[in-house]
Amino acid sequence: MKVKFGMIVTDGSGKLGGQVMSSNKGGKYIRTKVTPSNPNTVAQQTARAILSSLSTNWAGLSDTQRASWNGAVSGYATTDIFGDIKNPSGFNLYVKLNANLSNAGLTLLVVAPEKIEVPYTGITSAIFDISNTTGVITFDSASYDGEVLFVSATPSVSAGKSNVNSEFRGLGAFPVTAGAIDIYDAYVLKFGVPTAGANISVRLAPIVSTGQKGTNQSIKPTVQA
Repeated sequence: MKVKFGMIVTDGSGKLGGQVMSSNKGGKYIRTKVTPSNPNTVAQQTARAILSSLSTNWAGLSDTQRASWNGAVSGYATTDIFGDIKNPSGFNLYVKLNANLSNAGLTLLVVAPEKIEVPYTGITSAIFDISNTTGVITFDSASYDGEVLFVSATPSVSAGKSNVNSEFRGLGAFPVTAGAIDIYDAYVLKFGVPTAGANISVRLAPIVSTGQKGTNQSIKPTVQA
C-alpha cells in the first residue's frame, strides 16, 4: 500500500494485508481485497508472450543501447497519484514503448527515442452497418492517413449502462486510410455481430514510431441494420 504522511496519514493507495485503499467521486475508501480469476485468455497469453520476448531482447542489447534507455528516463517521467514525479527504469521504458510498437505492428526500437508530441486524431463519426458488414470510424482530417491507431471495443451492454471501462477489449492496430478505418471484421471476430441499436463503445489511441501512445478517445457507434 502507498501512504503519504503529513502530521498524520494524508493519502494512500494500494493494498495492505486483506484491505485495499482506493478512491472514487466520494473520496477515499477501503475495501476488502479480492483476488481476480485468471482465465488465461488469448489476449493475456499474447501480452505475456510480448513481455517475455522483450525481456529476452533487453538482455541481448549492447551496453551502449541499454545506456541510452537508462539515460532517457527523465524525459518520460510521470506524476503519481500524490503529484510526485516518478521516472521509469530504463528496462520499464524499453518494455513500455516496444510493447506499444508490437501491438501496433510497428518496428521495435533498440535505442531510446526522443520523446515527441503525439498527434491528436479527431473522430467525426462511427457507424456500424450490419447489412453492409462495415464498421467505419471517420476522422476530421485526411492528414491522419498512415497513422496507426490501436483500437479497443466493448461487447453489447445493457442500454442504461454508461460506465464500460472494464468492458474494453483490444481489437488490434488499424492504419488510417482516406480519413477512416473499418473495424467491423475485427469486432465480429471478437464479439460476434451486434444487433441494430446495440449499446457498444469504441476506444482508440494513436501509436507513433517512437512507441508513444496518444490519449484515448471514445465514441459510441450508431449500429444500424
